[in-house]
Amino acid sequence: MRILHVSWEYPPLLYGGLGRHVHALAQEQARAGHSVTVLTQLPPGTLEDEVVNGVRIIRIPAPQPQAPREPTELVEWVTGLNFAMAAAAARVVEAVEPDVIHAHDWVVSGAANALRLAAGVPLVTTIHATEAGRHQGWIHGTVSTTIHQREFQLTNLSQRVIACSQRMRDAVITLFGSSPSAVDVIPNGINVAEWAVAEEDVEVARQRWSAHENLVVFVGRLEWEKGVQTLIDAMPLLATAHVHLVIAGTGSYEAALVEQTHELIDAGIITITGWLPAQELHALQAAADVIVVPSRYEPFGLVALEAGALDVPVVVANTGGLSDVVDDGAAGFMFESGNAAALARAMDEALGDRLEAGRRVAEMRSRLETIYRWDTIAASTVDTYTAAIADAAQSPRPDEVPAPTIPDRNLLGLAP
Repeated sequence: MRILHVSWEYPPLLYGGLGRHVHALAQEQARAGHSVTVLTQLPPGTLEDEVVNGVRIIRIPAPQPQAPREPTELVEWVTGLNFAMAAAAARVVEAVEPDVIHAHDWVVSGAANALRLAAGVPLVTTIHATEAGRHQGWIHGTVSTTIHQREFQLTNLSQRVIACSQRMRDAVITLFGSSPSAVDVIPNGINVAEWAVAEEDVEVARQRWSAHENLVVFVGRLEWEKGVQTLIDAMPLLATAHVHLVIAGTGSYEAALVEQTHELIDAGIITITGWLPAQELHALQAAADVIVVPSRYEPFGLVALEAGALDVPVVVANTGGLSDVVDDGAAGFMFESGNAAALARAMDEALGDRLEAGRRVAEMRSRLETIYRWDTIAASTVDTYTAAIADAAQSPRPDEVPAPTIPDRNLLGLAP
């Protein structure tokens, strides 16, 4: 099958998990014998057209080399990137002759539809996260309204939609009115072999961060929806003695978290590391006694898979895809999202009952070796393409979908 992925990030340019997902999926599909192309932006120092590990990469210059961080400017920049990609649609389609277009999130919505119309083939979209989900169901302001409308249009122009978890599938159906029969659940994956960490690196990390204490680790962006504030609130509530929390990451919520936790930082109970190089970060994760994923919103929860690949027990909030990942608690410890006391109890259990923690780690490892293998995920994704092609022959999607009017209520039915 000739597959054309459309993604605003792809190595060597990565903003987060989306680019890593597309990279792994595209390479696995190419390895399985498919003709795979990725259309993405052109960062400085890269080629406009090259083949890497069997995947052809076509890169289009962005409006400016760096995507701005300020939300309004980012939306404007994304619009410019889509115009540039859409302008190249005819040329790209002629070069690739795709059987299917696979878009990744609202950031490529305009380009994906232009490619779909130019090629006359079905569009499949993976929704990696939603704007309404990030804001607990509320859409206010120009930026959020624009993003939600583009998500709505993209999903309704798509023949089929892929969600990374059951809860994300439910959200797509609720938010965008997608037909349940047209939304497939295909999880993210992990290559366990890439998470081997040398014993000496683990020991160095252990000595550096918590030589004589229980080591609890958080890894991720420091944003409100990641729930680090709940983890900080849980620390004084622990019954387990001698616990050191290391928070590794940066983000717009960092200053607020430092203010919240300055007394615990001064007491040596919590350390916020900022950004760490990959080797140091992986060693820190491998050295942990427990890794915590306390998210308020989490479409999937890749950090939980990373913990499993490192054979470290994981404590996760019961939100988004995390419940899927830990199999409702069979492969990890769960707590009510936002509840610091419940998180403290879950951490105490994970730290205090090493036999049970080991059993859940083994269950997680089993899941990584079956459900979350990239070859399995790639094959399931190709099955979705095949279904989309068959669906399009019977009931193709319209050329355009108008932007929806957003009601003044919670779109996910949540309380204020």
